[in-house]
Amino acid sequence: MDRQHSEKPHTSTPTGRLGREKEPGVMFQSFKAGGRTWSSISFPISESVRTQASTKVPQASAHRNRQTHPTTIVLCKSWSSQAALEPREHTTVMEEAYNSAICFKMLRDLTDSDPLHLKHITKKIKSMARGAPNPVLETIHEYFVDNPEISVKHKFRLFHVLETVISSSNALDESWEKTFMQLALENMTKSTELEEAYQDAASNVLLAICRHSWQGVARHLETELLKGVFPHRSLLYVMGILSSNDELLKEGDKACWEEQLAKMAIKSVQFLDREAWSKDLLEALTKPDRTHQEQPPEKAFLFIFYGLVLQAEESGTTVRTHLRSLLETSHQWPKQREGMALTVGLAAARHLDHVWAVLEQFGRSTPIKWSLHSFSPKHPEDLRWKWASSTLLLAYGQMADKASAHVLPWVDSTLSRLVFYFHYSTWDETLKQSFLTAALMLVRALGRNAGAQSYEFSQVPELLECLTLLMEKEPQDSLCTSARQQSLQIISSLCKLRPPLDLERKSRLLSISLHSVLSLPLMEVLEKHTCLFLEPPNIQVWPASGGHSASLHPTWARRPPDLLHVPAQTLYNQTSEALDQMLQSFIVQNPTADELHFLLSHLYVWLASEKAHERQRAVHLCMSLLKFLSHSLYLDPKEDLKRMGQLVGMLGILCQDPDKATQGSSLETVGHLYQLLMRQRAGGASQVRAPAPKHLSQASEDGAPFWSSGDQKAIRYSPQEMELPKEGTFQPSSSQVFKEVMKQLTMAELADLIWTAVNGLGSSSPFRVQAAADMLLAVIQEHGARLETVANLSRAIHLQLCSVRIPQAKQNALQAITLLARNHTPELVAAFLDFSIPLDSHTSLLWKALGAEQPSSHLALAMLLAWLQERPLPTRPSDSRPQPKEKGHLLSMAAMNVLHELLFAREFEKATREAFPELLLVLLTQMHYVLELTLPEEPQPSQEAPGAAMPRAQRSGLRDQGGAWAAPVPDQHTTWPCFRSGTPPSSPGQPAVDTAIASRGTTLQMCLERPLGPPPQECSALQQHPGVLGLGLTGLALEALKSLLSSTGHWQDLALLELQGTWELFATIHTYPQGVGLLARALVQNRCGQVKAVTTQLLPRLQRQEERERKAAVVILTEFLYSPALLEVLPKEAALTVLAQSLRDPCAEVRVLSLQGLGNILFHPEKGSLLRSQLPPFLDGFFQSSEPVVVRLMGTVSDVLHHLGTHGPGAQSLAIATNARAFFDDERDRIRAAAMALFGDLVAAMAGRALSGLRTQVHQSMVPLLLHLKDSCPAVVTQAKLTFYRCSVLLRWRLRHTLFCALAWESGLSAHHFLWTCLMSHSQEEFSIHLAQALSYLHSGHHHIKTWAVLFIDYTICYHPRAVSQMVNDTDTKLLLYTFEDLKNDPEPGIREFATRQSSFLGEVAARRQ
Repeated sequence: MDRQHSEKPHTSTPTGRLGREKEPGVMFQSFKAGGRTWSSISFPISESVRTQASTKVPQASAHRNRQTHPTTIVLCKSWSSQAALEPREHTTVMEEAYNSAICFKMLRDLTDSDPLHLKHITKKIKSMARGAPNPVLETIHEYFVDNPEISVKHKFRLFHVLETVISSSNALDESWEKTFMQLALENMTKSTELEEAYQDAASNVLLAICRHSWQGVARHLETELLKGVFPHRSLLYVMGILSSNDELLKEGDKACWEEQLAKMAIKSVQFLDREAWSKDLLEALTKPDRTHQEQPPEKAFLFIFYGLVLQAEESGTTVRTHLRSLLETSHQWPKQREGMALTVGLAAARHLDHVWAVLEQFGRSTPIKWSLHSFSPKHPEDLRWKWASSTLLLAYGQMADKASAHVLPWVDSTLSRLVFYFHYSTWDETLKQSFLTAALMLVRALGRNAGAQSYEFSQVPELLECLTLLMEKEPQDSLCTSARQQSLQIISSLCKLRPPLDLERKSRLLSISLHSVLSLPLMEVLEKHTCLFLEPPNIQVWPASGGHSASLHPTWARRPPDLLHVPAQTLYNQTSEALDQMLQSFIVQNPTADELHFLLSHLYVWLASEKAHERQRAVHLCMSLLKFLSHSLYLDPKEDLKRMGQLVGMLGILCQDPDKATQGSSLETVGHLYQLLMRQRAGGASQVRAPAPKHLSQASEDGAPFWSSGDQKAIRYSPQEMELPKEGTFQPSSSQVFKEVMKQLTMAELADLIWTAVNGLGSSSPFRVQAAADMLLAVIQEHGARLETVANLSRAIHLQLCSVRIPQAKQNALQAITLLARNHTPELVAAFLDFSIPLDSHTSLLWKALGAEQPSSHLALAMLLAWLQERPLPTRPSDSRPQPKEKGHLLSMAAMNVLHELLFAREFEKATREAFPELLLVLLTQMHYVLELTLPEEPQPSQEAPGAAMPRAQRSGLRDQGGAWAAPVPDQHTTWPCFRSGTPPSSPGQPAVDTAIASRGTTLQMCLERPLGPPPQECSALQQHPGVLGLGLTGLALEALKSLLSSTGHWQDLALLELQGTWELFATIHTYPQGVGLLARALVQNRCGQVKAVTTQLLPRLQRQEERERKAAVVILTEFLYSPALLEVLPKEAALTVLAQSLRDPCAEVRVLSLQGLGNILFHPEKGSLLRSQLPPFLDGFFQSSEPVVVRLMGTVSDVLHHLGTHGPGAQSLAIATNARAFFDDERDRIRAAAMALFGDLVAAMAGRALSGLRTQVHQSMVPLLLHLKDSCPAVVTQAKLTFYRCSVLLRWRLRHTLFCALAWESGLSAHHFLWTCLMSHSQEEFSIHLAQALSYLHSGHHHIKTWAVLFIDYTICYHPRAVSQMVNDTDTKLLLYTFEDLKNDPEPGIREFATRQSSFLGEVAARRQ
């Protein structure tokens, strides 16, 4: 950079202070300051003592010769003792001289090229000027005067410093005002190498003077403007800054300046007819800018001034001529188009008709037609017409804005032009922005016109459609412009005009608006998509004084503030605020509850968004709307709000949102909603604003969530410092806030709230699922008793429960069912039956939750039994499809399916035990009903695997092995608890079952996914459905019966039935009575404590209309006649009466069974001796050669033992046992099986009696029975198992339940070892007998029995080797060795290994003996 002085200042830092020489010596320097030549001499001095002296000679003339005086200037201002003694006046003079010298030095240093140094110098001079501006101004002025040859750049910086000093001064002397005004005027029109930057710097000095006295500047400007010659650009620059910068002039001065400017425009009208002036004007307006994204102040002012002049022109022809000339210039650059439109608008304020005519004519011109649709320029100059339609759009907007008082008749025409150019222009960002700007100016003009409400504008819907399409086309991944914001502002204004929007159009507009704003990406993403301008935005701050600069960039001072970069966050906040205003405009125009519900319904989808930032934005929008309504009185207090339950539900869920901002906004929204509800529900009794909920802004110390119980100590926070709830799960009960809000809700709204919570359970967001479950529980806990649509609610919970993966949320949902069951058990049972085929895990959980509380479990079980007993038989109609009323049997099947599952549920344990008699009879009758449904099918043998019921039995075994559980025994008039207070559910007094059969059947049929046809096909379809566990209807009914016995502690009865193969008898309707009889016989033989209760229940069933119930009841009664407990409930005479009445039953089977019962030994005691006398001949017949005869005789003896009942066989028992045991090893399979069955029946008959010699017979039969478990005949194996078990019961072995399980379902080596262990541990005294029996079976011709005997001996050898060696002789040893050698070839690996091991062991034993 050029410098005026060649000497380099001795400064070490850019602070403007004089430097010091580091070495001793003297440094001399001379310079001019304050009209004098100063000499500076620095001597080496100590740092502790410094002196300062300066002198200043009064100046007489600025140009006379000056005498130099050597002075010493020391930078440090600490005073020495000598200086302190000097006179006060001299001190002041020295300080002023010192400051002047420093200022002079800094002015000279402006030649430096370091920007930081220049900035620091300017700051220091400004600081000096605050305390004493006049000396600084004097020094600057003297510097200009004394150094006329300084460089242009240096002078440019001096102007900048001068502007800064004048602007920062509180006052400016009139002399300085005139001096520096003249200096500015002289330089602002000079042409230099810096061009306009230099002129602008000088002009800025003039603008700085305007801060103190603008009138003088204005007079000079007016004088220059009205000379008749087109003014220099610097004058226009000053006028432009003076007009646009609000900080230069005060409010009153601003109005005076505008008034004076208008007068200037009026006086300038005369120049419109001067060709030279008009030509210069047009040339200045069309002069290309240095950067086309910005416009210099002089040009911006010239467009305004031109418009004011045209506005003042009286002749419309002149106005048209000038506007046409202006419009025929280039439209290529945006600021040019805006300026032209502004000029047109200002002219329209007085010449609306002429301006409209010019615009219409220009709109029909060829260039405009070219610019529409596909514009393809043939020459470079054609580009100036490309955006001519943009100019027209802006011109229409400016015309409406500036002529707002007269524009109403022109609004529809203007709107039609906007719509036309929207649809028919080649669409780009430029036209879009012009369209929005024009529309925005138009609606604002209408807003200022009080008469706009009296007009009905037909083009408003069309413009709204354009805005809707525009927002729909906005990119969803970026926010670079204010297009959305402007569109929303225009919509907010248009909705106030007539005609009002129809509902469909408003809904579409609202949906698109919400989507356009709320679905924008995260703010970080928006920041990355910041718009790229043609010219990079300037990051420097726009100066308050109107454009001074510390750099030499000539266009820096011209960048208007609106083009500075707007952060994405700010742009989004403005857009969101515009959306708030739009919603508020809708509600203000239609302040009804329906309108509020309409607006909120469009927000719900966003409140439930899976994206956190969308939820945050939506809840903030909702908060703003409700806050607006709660603080205003727009809504009619007499009009109740609608459907607030859904909003409360969604806000309640969002109060648990992981995003803290969403939590806070949701909580605040709940507060505003509460206030609104309180005011509206008060019904206009008071317009006082409702208080916020008591605990609205509270959070527990331990971070308890919003729906917590409220028991924790709460802390009150202000809205600014409110601590938001920490993440966590809701507590079981609702908080005080939620309770207060719910108190304001109607039942319909509570239902909406619950449905919102249920829908939330299906969300994929874990927090939403948990919050919804907690809210559901809270609402039902408070208001569950009053709910009405419980059935549909329970179905919805079932559907959503399948998708809930959070354990606590699922637990809360189930707990809600438990609470509902307290008051709605019948409805829940009926609803749950709809989806209980198939009974999946979630449905099972619902049933268990239903019975989690004892009263509910009893009532639920009663309802299930009632549904189970609805057993209509489908008929075969002519169209092959039954009527809906005939589908009730499906509900019966569903109830049976549910009972099968719930019998082992812990929640129903007590209820099932108490209801055992009823359940037993109902399930037996259900078994017959199932057989009736499957009657057309051929009888099929049971396909149940030996281990089919093992899981149930095992589960039962884990509960009790002693069978000690027994239900209370009711008397004859006792009913089951669920029936004590009223009529059973299946009676006419409880129509819930009867009236719902048809509809429920239809639902279940849909669940089965197969149309209900004739009975065979229908039952076949149901049997094949996975809901019956693959067992079929018959198998399911059997499993339910087994589960009942196992789950209620009747495992001994189950054991007898299982080991006898009783379940096969339930496979057909013909053998069904035998199965029922064996079940009842098992109860009697095991002395079941429920016999009396079952008897009480079955007596009324003998009078039922259904044949199946009477049949089952009479079979059980005839078997119970052998139980002494029967007489405690039913005396002998009463039993005779009941059976005699059954002889008249319409069913032949019932009559036959009743007749058999009348022949019971109970009524004929003399039969005992008669039957016992027949036993010896029967026993002698065992030794006949005819196998059928022997088998029949043995069966007859078993029947005799049964018919003897409590009388027993007496002394004949030993003979029967001996004769039966003799045939255990008979070669004939049927005889072996019959003999074992007879022995088992004898053991059962002798239970509870003195055994005498029979005990020995039982002990001696254990090994044969055990070994025959491997018999080749299945019938023998079955009887061996049953008899072995009966013997263990008679001998009172321990672990009988485990023994039963092993006999019934186990067949491996572990089961064999367990059976051997039981036998040997309970028969120590018979050890030798057992071993001898096992050795004798080594000669058996049955391979499996011989193998089993070997295993028996193996176990014995392993655990009792010494006893075996003492009892086994050489012959037995050889036989064992031979057998083991033979077993080495057995196909089973375990047997081969065992044989090898035992062969080695016996070889060692034989060797030791030798």
